[in-house]
Amino acid sequence: MFRAIIPVHVDKDTTLRVKIHDACGFTCTFCHNEGTPVAIDNRHRVPGDFLSTGPSGRMSIYAATNGATFLPAPVPDNDEFTRALLALRDALELTELHWTGGEPTLHPGIAKLTKLAVDAGYQVGMTSNGERGERVIPDCAAAGLDRVNFSIFGTTAAEIVEVQHARFRNPILAQRKIDALNRSIAACEAHGIKASANIVVPDHSHASRVHRLLDEFSTHLTVRLLMSLDHGASSIEAIERILTERGAVAEAHYITAGGSNSRTAYRLPGGRRIYFKQIRPVRLPSTCTGCRFNNETDCEEGFYGVRLYYDRTTGFQIGVCIQRMDLCLPLAEFLTSPLRTEILNLRNAEYHRLTTRRAG
Repeated sequence: MFRAIIPVHVDKDTTLRVKIHDACGFTCTFCHNEGTPVAIDNRHRVPGDFLSTGPSGRMSIYAATNGATFLPAPVPDNDEFTRALLALRDALELTELHWTGGEPTLHPGIAKLTKLAVDAGYQVGMTSNGERGERVIPDCAAAGLDRVNFSIFGTTAAEIVEVQHARFRNPILAQRKIDALNRSIAACEAHGIKASANIVVPDHSHASRVHRLLDEFSTHLTVRLLMSLDHGASSIEAIERILTERGAVAEAHYITAGGSNSRTAYRLPGGRRIYFKQIRPVRLPSTCTGCRFNNETDCEEGFYGVRLYYDRTTGFQIGVCIQRMDLCLPLAEFLTSPLRTEILNLRNAEYHRLTTRRAG
């Protein structure tokens, strides 16, 4: 694929990812569940004995091996949460907050929590499968929600069924999920919320899903093609081939300093924008040294950024790696820890290096 010289934009990772709660209506077989065990399946189990999957059919692919020490609980919509947001905003110079889950739209207080985050000075987005967006997006928009990244697990009922737990492969239910997703996308468009679709492309056999997404879903939807970490070169080659098939022209490359996220923006002939998102090999210089996953094959996400969890027993926890949940710290401890300084130093050093290289 021809690679034209395009502008490179570098910004700093100033985003806080908040696992708002654990509930979800999907049972996707590849879900990492933000690193935490599925709460409903592990309520009577102890750390060290957590299951990756259980009776619910839901999956948390790292939970049995990542050293998780707590079960996630819903984030409370109260002053405790506001204080946590303000403390982290000031300690890490944060500007954005992104709801994750579980499925954020199933949290009964999603609109109130969004308002609390906006009032605390954050620009707020979320990742959603769209199953309840139609009901909550109007109130979330009024509360100040800026954008929604929709995770697209399939564009047909058969495709969705294929990636669900065997006990939940119901085509009728899968079609309802697709219909709900479409209504959620329409609700974003109606209420002025930016919407994008995330779709993982393991190899070119998945190209039909991407083409169908571009052909059938609203042009209001910005499409983001995600490299599959498990498939490496075949995934990259497939995405580049799809972009060529659509006549996509590269416009700009975006790098996030202090985090492993990078993406290239393309413009399609009709004007629609599409992104190719990849993972950069970023590591925390001290924390990641000596880690058993710190090699080219086992570290799947690198240092992606800071995550906030709520543990009903001990309160807020800060995480930096979904494969190493044993690195989580209680909020108060994190704020005075060397880890906080390490994150800031990495971000600033990377920003300086990347922007200096561009200038040269």
